[in-house]
Amino acid sequence: MTRRKLVAGNWKMNGSRAALVELDGIAAAAAAAPNVDVMVAVPFTLIAPAADRAPTLSIGAEDVHEADSGAHTGCVSAAMVKEAGARFTLVGHSERRMDQGETSHDAWAKAAAARRQGLHVISCCGETEAERDADRAERVVQAQIEKSVPDNADGSWFTLAYEPRWAIGTGRTPTLEQIAAIHAIARAKLRTLIGDAADGVRILYGGSVTGDNAATILACDNVDGALVGGASLTAAKFVPIITAAAAL
Repeated sequence: MTRRKLVAGNWKMNGSRAALVELDGIAAAAAAAPNVDVMVAVPFTLIAPAADRAPTLSIGAEDVHEADSGAHTGCVSAAMVKEAGARFTLVGHSERRMDQGETSHDAWAKAAAARRQGLHVISCCGETEAERDADRAERVVQAQIEKSVPDNADGSWFTLAYEPRWAIGTGRTPTLEQIAAIHAIARAKLRTLIGDAADGVRILYGGSVTGDNAATILACDNVDGALVGGASLTAAKFVPIITAAAAL
């Protein structure tokens, strides 16, 4: 099955209204690459102005709460981000797993909440450096997928992102063989969970993706795009990744 490439940016706790000027160049690059889907997740405070400034881009949230509403001080629901203009959300990002102690079950619940609101979901999985060094990467990723993927997941609303935690923001990346191996395992695990629908689910690679390495990473089997952190903050660094995806 041919799956459209997807390049998603994650601004994390960065950005300001002034920084939204970067979306102009990103939107132009997306328009020039009609065979690639481009998404940008921004902080909650920037969703509405980002959606207003770049209406042709898919603007999203970096996280949502699993409840639709309630006494959850400081949290933001899927309905709230949708009303602000978000079309998708990330769930289960490794930094939330590390910093906020989130689990794969939390990712599952958040994905379900986002689905109830009609949002696309990018659900993240990936091993730590210690788990990689102990030859446990495959088992860890399989377990995370099993616990986080909703039963009704399919490619129309669900995307999986593999991001080895030790490669995020470090400049380090796994070898192409390691990337391809985990993506193949992730695809196989999806098939055991959701059957033939797994062939329509895109699997992204995330972890120190740049314009210099994007082409080779995106050419790996079962790599359907990239989840990009720091390089998505400026058009100058993000656009080359979009261009690399468009060339495949």
